[in-house]
Amino acid sequence: MTTKILMIYTGGTIGMESSANGYTPVPGFESLIRSRLAHSHHALLPEFDMLELNPLIDSANLIPSHWTEMADIIIQKYEDYDGFIVLHGTDTMAYSASMLSFILQGLSKPVIFTGSQIPLSQLRNDALDNLITTLLLATDNSINEVCIYFSGRLLRGNRSSKVKATGLDAFNSPNFPWLGQVGLNVELHSNLFLPQKQPRFLNPEFKKNAVVILPIYPGINGKHVELLSSDPDCKAIILRSYGVGNLPDQNQELIDALKAAAQRGVIFVNNSQCLQAEIFQGQYACSSILNEIGVISGAEMTLEACFCKLHFLLATLISTAMIKNNFVKNLAGEISR
Repeated sequence: MTTKILMIYTGGTIGMESSANGYTPVPGFESLIRSRLAHSHHALLPEFDMLELNPLIDSANLIPSHWTEMADIIIQKYEDYDGFIVLHGTDTMAYSASMLSFILQGLSKPVIFTGSQIPLSQLRNDALDNLITTLLLATDNSINEVCIYFSGRLLRGNRSSKVKATGLDAFNSPNFPWLGQVGLNVELHSNLFLPQKQPRFLNPEFKKNAVVILPIYPGINGKHVELLSSDPDCKAIILRSYGVGNLPDQNQELIDALKAAAQRGVIFVNNSQCLQAEIFQGQYACSSILNEIGVISGAEMTLEACFCKLHFLLATLISTAMIKNNFVKNLAGEISR
C-alpha cells in the first residue's frame, strides 16, 4: 500500500519570499516544493498532498484560533493519510506543537512540525533538508505523537522551545531527551515515545485573552497583577519566577495582589524563567507563600506547554477545581510524573 502524507502550510520562513518590507509568506508554495524535490531522490519520498491556510500567517501573528484551524484539518483528514506535516514559522512553532499535542491525544500517526531559518526560495537554505527528513519521518507509524523536527533533532512538541534566533539548530527540549537524531543514520528512541492510548481529539474554541504571562523581576509592582487580573477575559496567569519557583515574598504589595486575584478565582501557575528547571515550590521560604495562595506548580514544563495546557483546560473544562486537578496530570507527555 502506498504511504501518503498530508502537508499543511501555515506560513513561516520556509515558504517566504523577499519583499520591499522583508520576508513575507506567499501562496503557491507547493509548486516550489515539488520543483526542489524533483532535483532530489524524489522517487524514494512518500507521496504527499498539500493544503495552505488562507490567509497564510507569519507565525509572529499567531492567535489561538489558528490552533483550532490547524487541528480541524488533521481531524477531518485523519483517516485519509498516514502522517501529517505542519510547515510553520519558528517563532511560535513550539506553542502550536504544544497545543496540538493536547488537542490530538491518543494519536496513532505522526504529526510533525518543521520549518526553516532560511527560506526554501534562497539558494543556501536549511529548508530542503528539514523538509526531506520530515517527509521520511512522517511515514513511521511508531511515532505516535506531535513532534518538532529541526536540524537533525526529533523533539516532543510539548517539550520544545526555540532556543536560538538565528542558529540553524533553533530548537531544543531542555528538560527531556530528544526522541531521535538524524545524522549519517536515523536514530529513533522508541522507548521515549508515548504509550499508545485511545484517541481523544478535542478541538475547542479558545478565548485569546484567557491566559496571560507575568515575568517576575526586581521591584515588580503589584499593580501589574491587579491590571491583568481585572480583565474579565483573564482566567489564568503564569508567573515567570526565579530559579525553582521563587519570587520576592517581602514585596507585600505583590503578595496582596496575588492573594486578592486568587480569591476572585484567577488561576496562577508557577513557571521558571530558567530554560532548564523544575519548580519546587516551598523549597525556599520565599516561595512557600505561593502554596498558601494556591499557586499551581508548572513542574518542568516549558512556558509554551504551560500556556497551551491552561488554554486547553480552560476551553474544555468547566470548574476551576477540575482545571487545577487536570493541570498537574500528565496529559500528553508534557511532564514526567
